[in-house]
Amino acid sequence: MRLDKFLKVSRLIKRRTVANEACDAGRVMVNGNVAKAGTNVKPGDIIEIGFGTKSVKVEVLDVQETVKKEQAEELYRYVQ
Repeated sequence: MRLDKFLKVSRLIKRRTVANEACDAGRVMVNGNVAKAGTNVKPGDIIEIGFGTKSVKVEVLDVQETVKKEQAEELYRYVQ
């Protein structure tokens, strides 16, 4: 699945266009490398997103095309 779509489906970022812009700005990293919006994401990948001065680091647990709001957090877990 594309990185920008995963960020939207998992609700880490609310809109796909915002996820796309974050990737273009270099604020999203996958497994330690700056990632483009079209980067493929698979279970086990570590995604790090920079939000201003704060960054969020998550591990991908599952990849699904669509999920309900209540199930969105089952797709990833926070890593520190």
